Amino acid sequence: MLLFTSSPVTVTLSPKNQFPCNALTLHNRVPPPAPPCSPPCLFAKPVSRNPFTCALAYSPTHKHVYPDPIPQFAESETQKFETELFRKLSEDVNEFGDKLNEVVAVCSRIFSEFLHKEYGGPGTLLVEPFTDMMVALRKKKLPGAALAARASLLWAQNYVDKDWEVWNSKLK
Repeated sequence: MLLFTSSPVTVTLSPKNQFPCNALTLHNRVPPPAPPCSPPCLFAKPVSRNPFTCALAYSPTHKHVYPDPIPQFAESETQKFETELFRKLSEDVNEFGDKLNEVVAVCSRIFSEFLHKEYGGPGTLLVEPFTDMMVALRKKKLPGAALAARASLLWAQNYVDKDWEVWNSKLK
């Protein structure tokens, strides 16, 4: 039996028998007064220690396998990334000054390594390469580490998966 209360009406889920057929019972009961608080308080508490469980179908032998990285795609995407990152960051000359090329080179190297070793299509874009970019830029004491890493991440989120789909649709 599982009981939820948040108003004068109590909702109780209880099994009528041992089969998977469950019943929903409504009881009209006034709950105990709630302790004073500024926002409205809602309380939900289980009455029994044996709540319903839902067994989801799971097969330990069924795994989703992502494709291996495609080196030609990684090269092409790295070139696009480098061009677009340079264009985006060059809008903020005051932040990067004469270090812009070095900042873009560090970000491009890390992005390229990720595409060559780990990216296997939609669902495999990770945040780690972008945090690695920020760490590497800070370690080298280059300006605009956070700005460059954020711009890189936003570009990747907007284009990498779409470009992968286009790339693979041309292969068919």
